Amino acid sequence: QVQLVESGGGLVQPGGSLRLSCAASGIIFSIYAMGWYRQAPGKQRELVAAIRSGGSTNYADSVKGRFTISRDNAKNTVYLQMNSLKPEDTGVYYCKASHEYLSYVYWGQGTQVTVSS
Repeated sequence: QVQLVESGGGLVQPGGSLRLSCAASGIIFSIYAMGWYRQAPGKQRELVAAIRSGGSTNYADSVKGRFTISRDNAKNTVYLQMNSLKPEDTGVYYCKASHEYLSYVYWGQGTQVTVSS
């Protein structure tokens, strides 16, 4: 049974930081690309950041220079360090695992991030 469990969300003031974690089980983590997506109320889910199994990364333009994605294959965990948070970063953040070679895709249940004063 595959599980992706996000944690680390919460309420933070503008300019603050949060670190999200996504712990995976039931998959061979090292051969999955991992991504963080977010969905704001009334908007479509969008890619925030992704990291391939080989370690290459890509980011949405809106978070470049502020967010950092990383992975620890020994812990089957992907992280999203979010700095200089803005109100527009508010939303539910989801973790996604995508097999590098086959069409297996899994999603976590999401964690709420609210940036507000």
